[in-house]
Amino acid sequence: MTKVAIVYYSFTGHGTAMAKRLASTAEALGAEVRVRPVADDTPAERIAAIPPAAANAAEVAEYPTATPGDLEWADVVILGSPTRYSAVTHQFQAFIDTLGPLWGQGKLADKVYTAFTSSQTLHGGQESTLIHINTMIAHFGGILVTPGYTDPTKFVDGNPYGTSHATGPENTEPLSEATLDALDVQVTRAISVSRRLGA
Repeated sequence: MTKVAIVYYSFTGHGTAMAKRLASTAEALGAEVRVRPVADDTPAERIAAIPPAAANAAEVAEYPTATPGDLEWADVVILGSPTRYSAVTHQFQAFIDTLGPLWGQGKLADKVYTAFTSSQTLHGGQESTLIHINTMIAHFGGILVTPGYTDPTKFVDGNPYGTSHATGPENTEPLSEATLDALDVQVTRAISVSRRLGA
């Protein structure tokens, strides 16, 4: 059974919604899945300022917090972070920075990796964030599996580097059908490649 770890940070709940869709599709494909949000150090007053429709605290709380062991366990690792100034959030980066010991032992290598992101605006640095995560994967010695334009639905969402979602000016836009389709294509492709590699 293919083991899939979905490790991500979510501030407004969109990352959690994307992770849930990825998990549902992976499970339908017969994979064993861990959904793992990274630890959040956002001040309580900042969280309280999130519009109620977008708040994610309750959704994230239903999952255990990510640990380096989740990546070691997995055959397929799906990494996700909102876009902050064309890169990942500091919470996501802080988690990545804990992976040094596993990296040093070669335990992050030879796994399939893929990535997702979101931003408030359509051209808010989504592609550069995905490329940033993909560069981290290269340092791991991971096998990067982007969705590319491998399915007709990818010409609708238009992002070959991963899956991205525009949350809107109030961070309340739900996932579109194009985004849901893109997530399905991405996780299906990652699992398929992993299985072809023998995982």
